[in-house]
Amino acid sequence: MNTDNPLLQLDGLVAYDLIHPEQVAPAMTQLLADAEAALERCVGPDVAIDYDALSLSLGVATERLSRAWGALGHLCHVADTPELRAARAEQLPRVTEFYTRLGSDERLYAKYKALAASPQAASLSAPRQSALAHWLRDFRLGGADLQGEARTRYAAIQERSAALSQAFSNHVLDATDAFALYLEPAQLGGVPDDALQAARSAAEAEGRAGCKITLHAPSYLPVMQYAHDRSLREQLYRAYVTRASEFGPPERDNAPVMAELLQLRAEEAALLGFANFGELSLAAKMARSPAEVMVFLRDLAQRARGPAERDMAELRAFAATQLGLDDLQSWDIAYASEKLKEARYAFSDQEVKAYFPLPKVLDGLFSIISSLFDVTITPAEARTWHPSVRFFRLERAGALVGEFYLDPYARPGKRPGAWMDDARERWLRPDGRGLQTPVAHLVCNFAAPVGDKPALLTHDDVTTLFHEFGHGLHHLLTRIEDMGVSGIAGVEWDAVELPSQFMENFCWEWDVLQRLTAHVDTGEPLPRALYDKMNAAKNFQSGMQTLRQVEFGLFDMRIHTEADAPGRVQAIAESVRDEVAVVQPLAFNRMPNTFSHLFAGGYGAGYYSYKWAEVLSADAWSAFEESGVLDTATGERFRREVLEVGGSRPALESFQAFRGREPRIDALLRHQGMAGLPA
Repeated sequence: MNTDNPLLQLDGLVAYDLIHPEQVAPAMTQLLADAEAALERCVGPDVAIDYDALSLSLGVATERLSRAWGALGHLCHVADTPELRAARAEQLPRVTEFYTRLGSDERLYAKYKALAASPQAASLSAPRQSALAHWLRDFRLGGADLQGEARTRYAAIQERSAALSQAFSNHVLDATDAFALYLEPAQLGGVPDDALQAARSAAEAEGRAGCKITLHAPSYLPVMQYAHDRSLREQLYRAYVTRASEFGPPERDNAPVMAELLQLRAEEAALLGFANFGELSLAAKMARSPAEVMVFLRDLAQRARGPAERDMAELRAFAATQLGLDDLQSWDIAYASEKLKEARYAFSDQEVKAYFPLPKVLDGLFSIISSLFDVTITPAEARTWHPSVRFFRLERAGALVGEFYLDPYARPGKRPGAWMDDARERWLRPDGRGLQTPVAHLVCNFAAPVGDKPALLTHDDVTTLFHEFGHGLHHLLTRIEDMGVSGIAGVEWDAVELPSQFMENFCWEWDVLQRLTAHVDTGEPLPRALYDKMNAAKNFQSGMQTLRQVEFGLFDMRIHTEADAPGRVQAIAESVRDEVAVVQPLAFNRMPNTFSHLFAGGYGAGYYSYKWAEVLSADAWSAFEESGVLDTATGERFRREVLEVGGSRPALESFQAFRGREPRIDALLRHQGMAGLPA
């Protein structure tokens, strides 16, 4: 084994800074060969039909391959270079082919079916029974029952779909990175000082005068929210909503990518005996059918419609009378909304931002996690992919629970958005190396610090940070030691957002905010008067925001259930807007072309899960409201019944074990200020 290749040194943490493109091919060649050999041993007569024997003979090799491939994919998301991208793209067909073949191997499937039918199955622990059930389901969904030409075609679909998803992501990143405006400070009137300083620094880094504005969120959003120059807002908006479309370079247009992906997904579903990809997607989720999902979303839309229409009417009236904007356009909405919020509640997001320096927020977040979930979080050393990335350990009673990387800031070559990746799963290894503790990547895209001051977060940024930490806690605090159902593994996709959305609620609590805030200049915590204004504004435009999420969910389910969707993606997007939206963007808007969740992020026919899980999370939070939001006993129960059990039992059972009953929608409507309002 090549001990100099960091992609092959997987006994500890990955040395990300030592990974180079030329190492990718030899590492993948060796890991694939090892996994291939393990598969052949596993299906042979020398490996017994026994849970531990199968795990030892196959799980060890495939887990190494998965971790190395995951580390490479992670680097392409956070430190992309043309060379690294090309090296991964070269290996993508080989890796996809292996996993497709592994998931449909008749010999392996037969062994797992024999295990499920054996006397040993009844004596397996509950987590192992769940893992076995998931594997059998995944074999079926992976084409293990297919034969002949159908099996060959299924494999080809997987390979092509993987390449298309990567292309979609690359196009979005490239289109985002390609745009820049170089402006004089005077052209950015109204934009906050910290955003102006960041824009100056970005220009200076390129040896240019003035300010550099990009389509990355920390640069784009402050201009859209605060810039007085309407023509500038329009220019940026047009650039943002036409990324990766026919309005740019043809090689970055995602329209043909979407069409082909949808065709392939429909074909895959048909091969597996499903009416459409929506049904296939829901086979491993809580929701039982696309129809149930659409009824849920449309019911939510009906409840939010009245509040949303009132939100929009109020915004239009304010924009006309106070801002002179008689024809409110899409590029005016963020600006006018900020002005309306300032007028109504007498504060601005910029005023609040000064109280949320990132170091203080992290200290407060870690304190809450420590007290509620009985762990300590301490900085540690690790080799990372960028100097701004930090590394931490979670411990309980001196024992290591898990570790995580935190990559907080936006930069070129880093995918937009925020996410958590599981870098390593908790696993009692069958090879005698003991308990493997979990590792997570927590990634955000906040504005980086400027000068000698720390990075400042908007309240939305703080909420995003808590959200991703909820995913991280789900992964890191698990007590399950069986691969496949440990942490977030095996959790139904429409329940995986429960812990993340649950954590967001802490960001609105007075006692919590005292721990999170210290003014960047004075060190004073958030004043009560400002908190009261924020709280009064908490549900500002919540009707509009709810309809926006419903719009995305309906669009997603429709394009994955309607037979003619591949040729009508944009038309379906417009049809859904006509049905539910109160904000109608102009005809050039190409939202689908950058909807990475659906086409490059695993949320295809699953975007509804954000609202579905929000019902669960709001109801779970109501238990803390009843006992006290920092009540340690309730925190311990949430940890034990939700976070620690991972995917070892159905999510509904975990919720019921914590809450003592099935979930209700009432808490969500109350939290969003829509309870009791006319539709």
